Amino acid sequence: MPSGITLAVVGAGDRGTGHARWALAHPDRATVVAVAEPRKVRRDRLATAHGLDAGSVVDDWRELAARGRIADAVLICTLDREHLEPVLAFAALGYHIMLEKPMALTEEECRRIVAAVEEAGVILSVGHVLRYTPYTQALKRVLDSGRIGDVVSVQHLEPVGFWHQAHSFVRGNWRREDEATSMLMAKSCHDLDWLQYVLGRPPVRVSSFGRLSHFRPENRPAGAADRCLDCTVETACPYSAKRDYGDRLAEGRHGWPLSVLVDEFTPRALETALREGPYGRCVYACDNDVVDHQVVAMEFDSGATATFTMTAFTEQADRQTRIFGTRGELRGDGMELRVYDFLTRTEEVLGIGAEGAMDAAGGHGGGDAGLMDAFVGAVATGDPGLVKSGPHESLISHLTVLAAERARRDNTVVII
Repeated sequence: MPSGITLAVVGAGDRGTGHARWALAHPDRATVVAVAEPRKVRRDRLATAHGLDAGSVVDDWRELAARGRIADAVLICTLDREHLEPVLAFAALGYHIMLEKPMALTEEECRRIVAAVEEAGVILSVGHVLRYTPYTQALKRVLDSGRIGDVVSVQHLEPVGFWHQAHSFVRGNWRREDEATSMLMAKSCHDLDWLQYVLGRPPVRVSSFGRLSHFRPENRPAGAADRCLDCTVETACPYSAKRDYGDRLAEGRHGWPLSVLVDEFTPRALETALREGPYGRCVYACDNDVVDHQVVAMEFDSGATATFTMTAFTEQADRQTRIFGTRGELRGDGMELRVYDFLTRTEEVLGIGAEGAMDAAGGHGGGDAGLMDAFVGAVATGDPGLVKSGPHESLISHLTVLAAERARRDNTVVII
């Protein structure tokens, strides 16, 4: 018999597989009992890892839903545009739901999700993993203690990383708004949600500026080919897919992002993927249209202000934050906090310690594990208060993202 609560997994991509892996590390608290995934290799891999029999493995989530409630909770990790329908179906069946971010891509769909889980009386946790990291909790404790006084302004930077931008937002699944969503929603809804969480209040007004500046056909180097494998200038290009993915394979780094390209980690499989698939394309010859840099300015009801900067043109690094208060200043980089006291004119360094890198491969600095720990605990005890990213908190942060995008497109200030 399964131990702890039982989980069904809808979507066995990198995120669904990663969240489900938490159950393998905590077999006394949760057990995966079913999976729905259209891709056979992904489906079979998760089934094997969790010891599922053939009857518990399907290619369409609708088949799982048709069986009624066969688990306590469901992890919905489908593509961004495919969240609403399974949430409505599984909530109506009484499943508690962990929903990968973003919860949905429009205000109407976000509100329908909130209404559905409230009507069904089930727990909803949205995958805002940054709320759950030890670093975030330590930073929030400093702010809540009043050590730096009242927060007046914030600077927050998301350094996406040049190769991450090329992988996910130029060549990859999130390169086009009509097929996925805006860059701000796909990548940075985490950050606008995080600012709301650590400050303890939502913004009331936003403006935004940003565009696609570099990854465009007019910036293509002379002599560049459509694919990196055929390119005579590939060795001089920082965005070489041949080098980036090839180095990872040679070094045995088989997790994300290499796992997105291939199911078999062999030179032949990688060459085929780069020759035939989207990830081998020249970054200046793709059909991408999402921005590669953006700034969001926010005002809060307290009068505090914040600026958020997302840019592709950085090394891969953790987010960096400076928070300015009436009695002190806080600086954080994901690894440690520096708190400067205006009265004593001294600085204290608080080392948080790393729980993995802040990317998907590293578990988002402990955020992935924290998210699952809180969700499973909430379901097991019936206490939704254990979830830090519930329906209303997530709705507000999504409305902020949508408002910021309207402000950028319309060149205006938007009231949330």
